[in-house]
Amino acid sequence: MSVPAHAKIAVGVVVERRKAQSPWIDFTWKPVTALAGLPDAAPWTPLSQDGDGTTFYAGAAEIELYRTETTNYRDNLDSGAPMLWVALRPTGVEPPYEIFAVTADPAEGEAWTETGSDLVDVVPMPEAVRAAIDAAPIQRRWRGADRCRKNANERAGKFHRALVAAQA
Repeated sequence: MSVPAHAKIAVGVVVERRKAQSPWIDFTWKPVTALAGLPDAAPWTPLSQDGDGTTFYAGAAEIELYRTETTNYRDNLDSGAPMLWVALRPTGVEPPYEIFAVTADPAEGEAWTETGSDLVDVVPMPEAVRAAIDAAPIQRRWRGADRCRKNANERAGKFHRALVAAQA
């Protein structure tokens, strides 16, 4: 039984195609940005071209937020450089990829890299998406042992950040 998403955020995905420096493939593809909301453009609309590269609006996706992953979202937002994971799935036809999914959950994004055939990369999280995740009513209530664990994790995180800052 799957758990329904508690909140959804619409995003548009922009990808870049570059001429490959390889005799085995013609182009390399990479997600380069996510747009907050949905632009007024059809999927696979070319956006810009420069020398060996072209960017395309690849299409729309929804970031689904689950209560069970609140800690992962919070860690991502608190990282100082929140990211989104974009997964593109090969189609075998033109256009060569379709958007499989976009997530703000680092664990889910990393798990997508294990399939082997999907193209998965991170892009910066737009400020409007960060604000929407931060405001989403997905926070679970902390009680008893959970509150103690949460406080211990927060102290450990503060210590780790202070240690990293001191080493820099």
